[in-house]
Amino acid sequence: MKKKFVFALALCLMLLSTTAFAADTIKIGLMGPMTGAWASEGQEMKQVLDLLVEDVNKGGGLLGKQIKLISEDDGGDPKTAALAAQRLSTKGVMAVIGTYGSSVTEATQNIYDEENIIQVANGSTAVRLSEKGLNFFFRTCPRDDEQGRVAAQTIKTLGYKNIAILHDNTTYAKGLADETKALLEKAGVKIVFYDAMTPGERDYNAILTKLKSANPEAVFFTGYYPEAGLLLRQKKEMGWAVPFIGGDATNHPDLVKIAGKDSAEGFYFVSSPLPKDLPSKVSTEFVEAFQKKYGNAPNSIYAVLSGDGFRVVAEAIRGAGSADTKKVAEYLHAKLKNFPGLTGNLSFNKKGDRVGDVYRVYKVDAEGQFILQK
Repeated sequence: MKKKFVFALALCLMLLSTTAFAADTIKIGLMGPMTGAWASEGQEMKQVLDLLVEDVNKGGGLLGKQIKLISEDDGGDPKTAALAAQRLSTKGVMAVIGTYGSSVTEATQNIYDEENIIQVANGSTAVRLSEKGLNFFFRTCPRDDEQGRVAAQTIKTLGYKNIAILHDNTTYAKGLADETKALLEKAGVKIVFYDAMTPGERDYNAILTKLKSANPEAVFFTGYYPEAGLLLRQKKEMGWAVPFIGGDATNHPDLVKIAGKDSAEGFYFVSSPLPKDLPSKVSTEFVEAFQKKYGNAPNSIYAVLSGDGFRVVAEAIRGAGSADTKKVAEYLHAKLKNFPGLTGNLSFNKKGDRVGDVYRVYKVDAEGQFILQK
């Protein structure tokens, strides 16, 4: 009998200890493509958040509590993402950082909103994501209407009058293509080709032949970097020297690895600025810390934007003096103003959209480097 009592007492103490430990942590989720075509994005998102969480915890955590990061792989796929979101929503997270890809994010928004869990997307720019009246949705990346404005302006500045637009039918790519097309037509630029290609294929000679027959002065491609790299390589192999311009989903060093330096040279793209191009102290210190921990500077702007997502949530918890998601969301909407982020100052409007002029124009040089255009 005595042994049973001792065992029961020990079990109770263990449960109490576990509960106390859980109460002393603030759980934040990370949802990203750790596998699949965009795995390099998700894996670097994890590296960024591991670094930032470690730094916060070394400094005493938030509100005297340690941060616990819980990661889930969405595979860059909407169906997988919905399952990942459901798993995270049962693990006590108060906020989720991610994900990459508007279609993927859209599959998770309602799941988080219904559970009063804050979601801060880092690479999901489709306009409609923030037009649903969701109180707990935010994003550190700008919207496609702003990106479309900068893309159209860039195309006009480069002097092109006849443009082909190619997308991949995803929420992001189709939205950006539509936004840019409308602005270019309004400015008198002729759209000589507008169609979709199928992502994930290995041979794009058929669509390139169609594009070439339309005789555009330049091609605006609104899809992602794996396909952009193949298109650049294969158009060079077929001897077609037309310039290509991309949206922000083409901003990844793997673009050059896939295309090859010769094929990627001269490629323009619109993107949020890379940390190396930001003069702020917080950006410089972050890049130095990342390089020290992992042996290289961050490759992806979207991984860095996920870091900004974590940092604004942490700042809102401090500012609200609480990890209650309603209070944190209210702080992000109304009180977070010009917060010094890794990618520039951050503020949010009532819809959860990042406000301010963020997009820049880059060009790939002969060495495969992404050079900011002044």
